Amino acid sequence: MVALSMKSLLVIVLAGILSGILSETGQYCGCKPGFCCSRWGWCGTDDRYCGGGCQQGSCWTNLTYPPRPPTNYGVSVADIVTPEFFNGIINQADAGCLGKSFYARDRFLDALNSYPRFGQVGSLDDSKREIAAFFAHATHQTGHFCYMKEIDGLDSPTIVATDPVVPFKKGLWYWMNNCHSIITSGQGFGPTIRAINGAHECDGRNPATVRELVGYYTSYCSQFGVAPGENLTC
Repeated sequence: MVALSMKSLLVIVLAGILSGILSETGQYCGCKPGFCCSRWGWCGTDDRYCGGGCQQGSCWTNLTYPPRPPTNYGVSVADIVTPEFFNGIINQADAGCLGKSFYARDRFLDALNSYPRFGQVGSLDDSKREIAAFFAHATHQTGHFCYMKEIDGLDSPTIVATDPVVPFKKGLWYWMNNCHSIITSGQGFGPTIRAINGAHECDGRNPATVRELVGYYTSYCSQFGVAPGENLTC
């Protein structure tokens, strides 16, 4: 057996390490919209994925605006989602809608206790834009809170329609896992449309729906006294 020098052993070890790194990099890329492909090829939304070494997706280093605003726990979502704002949405539903006697602002605020980061990242204006974006999609999917089987996740047909807190919790869960990082990183409202229902609404597939969503969003931003920002469509 031929003896290996220390230098040869180091070369072999380093080659093995580099081979392992290169074989993992990009191995699992192809993340869904709003997610980042980390340097090792895994999908996620925090700094381990979107920070240094991020390969694809919503990498913070690729953005021209501050990638992650500081957490702002001083914002009161209840002060933004006033009774006048919530009722202004639900009052537009037909009088015979079951949702009019089911959904209520207080139930939304109860559900919010399970998601303390909603509307709490960045400045007051950032919070207002996230809230406006969430309610724009909720308004569209529920017909102004008329339907009782669409608010959860904004794209799912099933919901427990006996406890009005449950659908709000499910809707917020979907939002926090699919859209929160998009809107709070400053990517704009348009990418949230793609993340929720892009296969049916984006890239010219359903421009009327996109216009409706953007209309809700800009209207709510106006009510909150905040500019809607750029990148509104998908």
